[in-house]
Amino acid sequence: MSERYAYTPNPKRSAHAYGRGLRISTKSSVTICKQLRGMQLKKGKALLEGLVTQTRDLNGKYYTNTSLHILDMLKSCEANAEAKGLETDKLIIHATAHKGFTFRRPRSFKRARQKRKVTNLQMVLEVR
Repeated sequence: MSERYAYTPNPKRSAHAYGRGLRISTKSSVTICKQLRGMQLKKGKALLEGLVTQTRDLNGKYYTNTSLHILDMLKSCEANAEAKGLETDKLIIHATAHKGFTFRRPRSFKRARQKRKVTNLQMVLEVR
């Protein structure tokens, strides 16, 4: 099953990665993806590594768990770009986060059930 991406560049000059059903906050994912969009790969990785080690912040927050998942996805996308033979120093990031499905954890009949929410991430690296 092929996934539809929010951004579709020239397939010969780009690499993709898709994270489906990730257990991270959609709100913090959107914040980080907005910051990464249009950034060079090297600068984007430095930003995410700074967020993970808590040496850099976005709006006073570190978003440690979310940035760790996005960094893993960015590394995967970079490996896809290298496998395609793209120049990694000229890659531009286009990342988007979308709300995934919501499911409820089972509980006894009269007690409230917890909602579990997931996020879908799309990552595209394009040569410019």
